[in-house]
Amino acid sequence: MAPEKFDVVILGGGNAGIGVTGPVRRAGMSVAMIEADLLGGTCPNRGCTPKKVLVAAGHALHEIERASFHHVAVGKPRLDWAALIDREQAMIKGIPANLARSMAKRNVEVVRGRAAFASPNTIRVGDRVLEARYIVIATGSKPRPLPIPGAELMITSDQMLSERELPTSVIFIGGGVIALEFGHVYARAGTEVTILEALPRLLPAMDGDAVAQLQAESERMGIRVRTAVSVKRVQRANGRLRVVFTHDGAEHAAEADRIVNGAGRVANVDALDLAAGQVEHADGRVAVDRHLRSTSNPNVYVCGDAMPGSPQLSPIATYEGDIVGRNIAEGAKHSPDYAHMATSVYTVPALAAVGLTEAAARQAGVAVDVHVNDMLDWFSAKTYAETVAWSKVIVDRATDRILGAHFVGHAGQELVNIFGLAMRFDITASQIRENVYAYPTFSSDIKHMLGHG
Repeated sequence: MAPEKFDVVILGGGNAGIGVTGPVRRAGMSVAMIEADLLGGTCPNRGCTPKKVLVAAGHALHEIERASFHHVAVGKPRLDWAALIDREQAMIKGIPANLARSMAKRNVEVVRGRAAFASPNTIRVGDRVLEARYIVIATGSKPRPLPIPGAELMITSDQMLSERELPTSVIFIGGGVIALEFGHVYARAGTEVTILEALPRLLPAMDGDAVAQLQAESERMGIRVRTAVSVKRVQRANGRLRVVFTHDGAEHAAEADRIVNGAGRVANVDALDLAAGQVEHADGRVAVDRHLRSTSNPNVYVCGDAMPGSPQLSPIATYEGDIVGRNIAEGAKHSPDYAHMATSVYTVPALAAVGLTEAAARQAGVAVDVHVNDMLDWFSAKTYAETVAWSKVIVDRATDRILGAHFVGHAGQELVNIFGLAMRFDITASQIRENVYAYPTFSSDIKHMLGHG
């Protein structure tokens, strides 16, 4: 069968792949997008978008918990979990069809099926062969497999977002973003939550002091956290599930209704036959240059969660997709810059961060001023009866530029974007302090966070 010819073939119909289509279609290139599942990928269908519906319910429960501080008398809340899951599913139901219409409007041909390389410039999907000048790997991620006996008994975040029955107890194996975000929602809904983490602390890529604040708040809510554990096996026991693990040299066991793989996600590239595409890779990580181009096949680009090393976040996937699209349309000259990109862990309250951690800044040998504030006694925090309100801002002493900012509570998931904007456009700490903010707002506390009032 003669191959069908396109300028660009995109493997994956998520945020990254969709991000590619804009620049290449504006350049008049013909585009095919191959997707085996739902258009939109993880984020809108089984990730950040549906998760935030549950997080919003967690916020409501948190506000009810604090109501007595405002002299509001309320009864004990009861969350209808099945109805909440139905609401979440209804809110995302139309997303794939909307994206299909968007791709049709852009004249992007959407091909349904599983793709694999047939040669360095051809892709096989079902009984079709597509030949392209450029191929983009934007296949997203999948839950990281855990090599322990009984791993098949665990569920992933995919199942958590569709299960209509609220479990009475949950154990997360892995203390990453998934465990913390879902753990907070479950705990507020009345579920008994345990997090088992193999590393010495949770969220190792984030600032250690910020993580300590979040862990303390998680434990205040009743979440049990154990770090530096080694999980030995998962097994059925007493009509429930049991995890056997070692901690501090002793063997322990814990039982729950659900055990969740919370070990994060890895690039979903193992079924692509990368060798046939002459795409160099190791342990599922495709080798790329600074333009997101394969180091071994210059006609192949990678973006989104399939990218090695970059944060697995939907706005970054879209950003990388746009860069790949522009590199294809204009020549390989654009490179990503992640330094000023903010991120949040959507616990309640949230942990938010942008830029360097204090440890990374000091390791780089930069002379820094580190402004740390426990804001619980500040008027704004007391007004809203916050349970945690904490910030750390790292400033380059020589240039007065912001190097990093970290928040727990105090609307940090919103404030962090101000610091990201400052970092991108070289707004100094002094200029941030001198700005006039609406008052009383959490933003008006920024000047105090930087050490001057």
